Amino acid sequence: MSVEDKSWPWTTVVGSYPVPEWLKVVPNQPNLRDAVMAVIATQELAGIDVVTDGELSRFDVNHPETNGMIESFITPLEGVFTDLTREEMEGFRRQEGMGFRTRPAGVVRGKIGEGRLALVEQYAFARPLARNPLKFTCTAPYMLSKTLYDTHYRDLRALNWDISEALKAQISRIDAPVVQIDEANLPGHPEDAAWAHESFNNVLSAITGKRGMHLCFGNYGGQSIQKGFWKDMIPFLNKLDLDHLVLEFARRGYEELETFRDLKPEISLGIGVIDIKDNEVETPELVASRIEHAVKVLGAERVKWVHPDCGFWMLLRSVADRKMRALAAGRDLFLGKA
Repeated sequence: MSVEDKSWPWTTVVGSYPVPEWLKVVPNQPNLRDAVMAVIATQELAGIDVVTDGELSRFDVNHPETNGMIESFITPLEGVFTDLTREEMEGFRRQEGMGFRTRPAGVVRGKIGEGRLALVEQYAFARPLARNPLKFTCTAPYMLSKTLYDTHYRDLRALNWDISEALKAQISRIDAPVVQIDEANLPGHPEDAAWAHESFNNVLSAITGKRGMHLCFGNYGGQSIQKGFWKDMIPFLNKLDLDHLVLEFARRGYEELETFRDLKPEISLGIGVIDIKDNEVETPELVASRIEHAVKVLGAERVKWVHPDCGFWMLLRSVADRKMRALAAGRDLFLGKA
């Protein structure tokens, strides 16, 4: 099955899924395979058109707070070290924009390279386990850069670029039908958007399938940790070379939808219709009404994806599973298939 076999809007998830308990207790390769298989099958049975591996291959018992979306990318890179000195930790705490972290993901002491990064192997591990199209997700170079304490480049833009080069080298060898870049820090720092598109486009240029990007205002401890407005991001978004966006709306509300009338027409939208910061499960009727409202504002040609606001990793599996079923049922109700 390809994505094009379905009517718009297509259902997907942003990426992460709650880590199954057996993988937490014994995080070995056989248990990882079982967990990824279970997570993919759960999505497919729920009616998700484009699935992910739940980002379980990034899980690290030593870094459970972000489900590995930072450390799993940072730690293997050449030029990055995790044996932090007290001075380096204190220097990081003086940096702006990362107040929710007590320590950096690493310190940059040399030129960034791929090092031991193994994104190609992660995708190859999960791909045979999926029947539906499998999306690969990758944390954006900007967000990764902001979590580091840099003693080598001493320039965020230069660091950002070299991280994008390492990611690009990996992504170019992944033949996923959809690759999604994830960014949860830049929406709160639009002052960097004037140049940040350069590194994003560098990674996006390596994607052979559909090029997507997820943006949100943070999902840390169940809280939004960035403040800002989508209207401030439109100039940045119009500089991106991609196919679609995957955006947070359910928690924020839909008053900002009209802002995206100024988005260049070749970029389609994914609309968040499931609130992942709330344990209450949406009804299919509510999901359908949210989709209908977005289509009325922006048009059916623009709204091609519906999904949760962000990853599911902080929810109970039982809640995440019911929210996925509600997402698919609501989409089908909107299309008149229920």
